[in-house]
Amino acid sequence: MMTVDRDNFREKLLAYLNQYLYDIQDSDGNWTVKGFIDVFKNVYTISLDTKVISKVLEIMLFPKIQQFAIENNFDIVLSKEQNFYPDISFIGKNNGEKVALDIKSTYRTSETTASGFTLGAFTGYFRDRTSKKNITFPYGEYKKHYMLGIIYTKQDERIDEYKIYSIAELKRILSVIKDIEFILQEKYKIATDRPGSGNTKNIGSTTKIEQMRRGTGIFSEYGVEVFDDYWMYYLTKDMAQLLELPKPPYRNIKEYFEYKQGVKGDKND
Repeated sequence: MMTVDRDNFREKLLAYLNQYLYDIQDSDGNWTVKGFIDVFKNVYTISLDTKVISKVLEIMLFPKIQQFAIENNFDIVLSKEQNFYPDISFIGKNNGEKVALDIKSTYRTSETTASGFTLGAFTGYFRDRTSKKNITFPYGEYKKHYMLGIIYTKQDERIDEYKIYSIAELKRILSVIKDIEFILQEKYKIATDRPGSGNTKNIGSTTKIEQMRRGTGIFSEYGVEVFDDYWMYYLTKDMAQLLELPKPPYRNIKEYFEYKQGVKGDKND
């Protein structure tokens, strides 16, 4: 019977997926996907649109993850909607333990850094751990929350999105990405103390690739309890204004600990 803790779920799944790297990139590290094909055997190239790349990578991984689940005595449940968390829920057939697996992709911005991931919302189901809105099972029912990150390098050469190729020309088509790498960590271990990009209320990740690989983000030394508490009570400027506060109580981990110390001091007075 495989359990999340004792049988090294993370190590087993990562090793399993790393074997798959030989199927999704060639000996030079180029992605084996060249484009989309129609019934007339025309091939349309994939653009550098990160959302398209991410979705195709996900589709390629699903059968492999399903096979892993079968071999390790898990049932899996896929998210019902695009914006539901997580992408895949593992459920142990013997013990009913639930494990969340969210799949994200990002591109390298240098040899040591990447654009980063968004690690799910810090409002809604994250704060109400019994909520069933936009989540497959209530957040509190999951024993672990993992993030499968796919890091890749964008090809520098110009992709001609207007050209249509034939099947015979497959090898001439430039792969839009190369040097694919899988990262698998509990999400708190690679989270940062700032929201992800844009105005969405999502948790951001470290952008340092080595921290992603090793799971040594800012919360890794404090544990999942501090991560949960930090993000459950984190307020953006807009959220603080709605609560009629002059500013958010904290904006980073240093201010968080100062704030918590102040609150603790007030209670002891």
